[in-house]
Amino acid sequence: MTFRIIATALAAALALAAPAAHAQKTLKYAHFQPAKDDQPKHRAALAFKEHVEKATKGSIKVEIYPAGQFGNDAATMEGIKLGTLEMAVAHDGAVARIYKPIMALNIPYLYDSHQHAWRVYDSKFGAQMSEDMAKRSGVRMLALADNGVRHFTNSLRPIKSPADMKGMKIRIQPSPVYQSLVESLGASASAIPWAELPTALQSKVVDGQENGVTNILAASLHQYQKYITLDGHVWSVHAYLINERFYQGLGDAERKAVVDGTKIAMDIHRQMTSEQDLKAKEILSKLGMEVTEIGPAQVAEFRKLAQPPVTDFVAKDVGKEWVDRLFAAIKATRQ
Repeated sequence: MTFRIIATALAAALALAAPAAHAQKTLKYAHFQPAKDDQPKHRAALAFKEHVEKATKGSIKVEIYPAGQFGNDAATMEGIKLGTLEMAVAHDGAVARIYKPIMALNIPYLYDSHQHAWRVYDSKFGAQMSEDMAKRSGVRMLALADNGVRHFTNSLRPIKSPADMKGMKIRIQPSPVYQSLVESLGASASAIPWAELPTALQSKVVDGQENGVTNILAASLHQYQKYITLDGHVWSVHAYLINERFYQGLGDAERKAVVDGTKIAMDIHRQMTSEQDLKAKEILSKLGMEVTEIGPAQVAEFRKLAQPPVTDFVAKDVGKEWVDRLFAAIKATRQ
């Protein structure tokens, strides 16, 4: 009788333990681009989901929340800090809400090419930033991809030199770094949320704005802007972020699947966005925009005015250490 009771109890315990041992983890993955195949963030997210679910044999289920479905910048960053959201791909402005040193990447006119920027992101500098972010915010940066090389657009006139920007009202994302950048070039800066930008351009609240090709297409900004100057002032980034507790709670094979899946997603993201950047003149001309290309000498005029004040501001705001590390990485990776 005693043996029968013990056996029954043991069987019940094993039955309860078995599901826990094989419990499926849910990885909620948020991003802000439309759920369309021509959007780099979304195609990258689909590739990540496919790889992780296959590599973990279903022990991790990936749920994708595109187009800001999880919430705005503040809600998404709060969610990933708290762990109510496991993973997000967010632009540098959103990331700065939880980790200010990423603002160093907004210093203008830094890189020679896409490949140069990627070498910096993938260098010791990027690894140091990832570890520091995890330690200070509870959120780990797994990779950096492109948010597009940012250019100035406007509805008034072609911009061929900083003098052409004098008196213009330029929309910026809410960021003192971008305010410093625009004002250093002689224009006035107006911080307007992304969702309100098309209306602000249409109603002439502002004359222009600055963004990469991907974002111009995503929001159809070409409908309200006649001119674009391909000055490439900021190489904006999208950071692949994961909640640190969730990341450390993964098994070795699961963690490898997530890291490898992120690398696959990052490569797709970088390739799609950079292809749009490199075809900017062709793409935007077909949409009716007048495209102005400027050479190295003209870029140097913009850099001379804009880079020093923005660099000084960032150094004071986030610490000279990160600015020095960034410029050292730029120098070390220049070919």
